[in-house]
Amino acid sequence: MTMFDAQNDDPTEAKCPVHAAPDHPKIKPARVGILLANLGTPDGTDYWSMRRYLNEFLSDKRVVDYSAWLWQPLLQLIILTKRPFSSGAAYRSIWNTEADESPLLTITKAQTAAIKAEMEQRYGTDVRVDFCMRYGNPSTKSKVREMVEAGCTKILFFPLYPHYAGATSATANDQFFRALMEEKWQPIARVVEPYFAEPTYIDALAQSIEKAYAEAETRPEKLVCSYHGVPERYLREGDPYHCQCQKTSRLLKERLGWDDTDIVTTFQSRFGPEEWLKPYTVNEVARLAEEDGIKNIAVCAPAFSADCIETLEEINEEIKESFEEAGGEHFTYIPCLNDDDAHISALCSIIDRNLLGWVNQ
Repeated sequence: MTMFDAQNDDPTEAKCPVHAAPDHPKIKPARVGILLANLGTPDGTDYWSMRRYLNEFLSDKRVVDYSAWLWQPLLQLIILTKRPFSSGAAYRSIWNTEADESPLLTITKAQTAAIKAEMEQRYGTDVRVDFCMRYGNPSTKSKVREMVEAGCTKILFFPLYPHYAGATSATANDQFFRALMEEKWQPIARVVEPYFAEPTYIDALAQSIEKAYAEAETRPEKLVCSYHGVPERYLREGDPYHCQCQKTSRLLKERLGWDDTDIVTTFQSRFGPEEWLKPYTVNEVARLAEEDGIKNIAVCAPAFSADCIETLEEINEEIKESFEEAGGEHFTYIPCLNDDDAHISALCSIIDRNLLGWVNQ
């Protein structure tokens, strides 16, 4: 017998607690929420949709930590006047026109559906799986509210970033905790730690690379692991991102059984005047072609759980162009793990471990 009226058979319906007064508010049966989180996406490619998205993103102190009095006039009066046009054009080149949404949103929906199916098979109605975005929609706040309304007294928050960085994992967590602050009955919360060294994640990466190499007409001479960059000073200030990226590359190389010279670690998406983590991908692929005479490379993006503007447009267009203009001939982009079965299996195993003590396993 639970605290709820046992005569009602619907396990998800709100009920009046046993022995409570007749006018007591009905309460949903307690469940566990699993909330996946990704970076975000604009609602459209038009100027105002892009401006809203970029304003939220670039106003985040975790992303750009300059003093507001210096940064905000530059952002509002110059950057957000011009950048929505160029960013909108970049998004239009990869936009999912059929669903009228960004590829990141399409893929995150597919990942969520796959994980939801696995979790429901394991735990039935005891869990609820959904996703949110740090920037744009669906917002973290709205999804936390929905989970609380659905009876989630515990929430496992899972930022889909393999590696920790202040500008990714930390800001996602910040937004999640801000949402919890607004709840009258605040759920118990757990946050999944970065999984950059998780054996199942490394194995899923390796399988995707082995598949791409097996399908290539000519075996690539180098694998470039391109990670999203951050300012170099973040490393000196204690951010572990650089070290975690290097470890992923090392573990991947060991899993593949390759030599040190077979894999190159680089960083992309530099923004602003500061020095960022090096080598820069766009420069390194050109150097490989010009100085080392490499004609055939493959590029993967281990820091991204889903393909997005940085992979589909920046890597597969801009970085590819840099390599070919420098004399490279064959450029293979290896897609992110997305909703690949091995990736979903890896994510589910991480979730299972983090649910210990919360659900019957």
